[in-house]
Amino acid sequence: MEVLRQIWVQHYYRCTVPGLETLRWRSPDEQPPAALLMQSPYDVDTRSSQKRETQWVGSKVHLSETCDVGQPDVMTQVSTTLATTSDVVMGPVIQDDCAARDLLPGTHLVASGSVVADVLVRAQTHHQIDVVGPPLRSSSRQQRDGHGDDFHAFVIDWEAQQAQCPQGQRSVKWTAGQSQTGESVLRIRFDRATCRACPTRQACPSSPEAPRQLTVKPQVYHEALQAARQRQATPEFRAQYALRAGVESTLSQAVRRFDLRQSRSIGLARTHLQHVLTATAMHIVRVIDWLRGKPLGEKKRPAGHFARLVPDPLAIGTLATAGGT
Repeated sequence: MEVLRQIWVQHYYRCTVPGLETLRWRSPDEQPPAALLMQSPYDVDTRSSQKRETQWVGSKVHLSETCDVGQPDVMTQVSTTLATTSDVVMGPVIQDDCAARDLLPGTHLVASGSVVADVLVRAQTHHQIDVVGPPLRSSSRQQRDGHGDDFHAFVIDWEAQQAQCPQGQRSVKWTAGQSQTGESVLRIRFDRATCRACPTRQACPSSPEAPRQLTVKPQVYHEALQAARQRQATPEFRAQYALRAGVESTLSQAVRRFDLRQSRSIGLARTHLQHVLTATAMHIVRVIDWLRGKPLGEKKRPAGHFARLVPDPLAIGTLATAGGT
């Protein structure tokens, strides 16, 4: 009854119009955040979520598997979360669980949403893991518009606590603070009069009056993220990260052959048990194929009619991302 009451409160409210008292659906703006919004009185762990064009009501599964050459690809970690749980927070959770079971990898290939400064530094300092993946681009206005000097164009002197702009001017203020999400950041501000007189001012700050200000993470986090962005542009990164493309076949196998997207039980704990049993069944199939001399990585579908028109298939690069619903 309490669950039903909460659902009624979240989705309806009682209103009074002249001469009549009635119930009305709450608009999306009047409902609680998606992580708290119950979708069914029968399963209080189901949530509504969206990933790119896919929308669903249910949960989310994260699969981590090995990708060693010459060995069968087996899953070392299975996590089941609410559908609204961000992929960003799952990297440390997965690594901690692998550490507790002595299954830590030397390299962790992840999607771009998990390549953030905190995850890069924590994985290296806590578990000596090299996190590899394409980091997200800078969200600054200059980067979005493709015009002006992004913070990459500035030289930061961490010891002197100063930054130098592309025009050679040095900052005048260095302040430690917090971002809107509570993370530690450094705010670096330049001189107002100098910025006003700068010949390239139109391509720099957003405000016509305020001086240029940079907001960066502390040194160890800033340098880790910049190193990941520089590595992304190397041929070695593309060759190494290509191994992660196999996770697409893993999800496809789990969904098409093992019905991963259909939960047979109610509740997050029982759904997780089903996901673990599904992973176990996939292990059996893969190990049997490997023992028979048919590794999963060597299975290839015949080339389609369109693919046969391409003179050199290796000239086509493919970038794949994966997620489970």
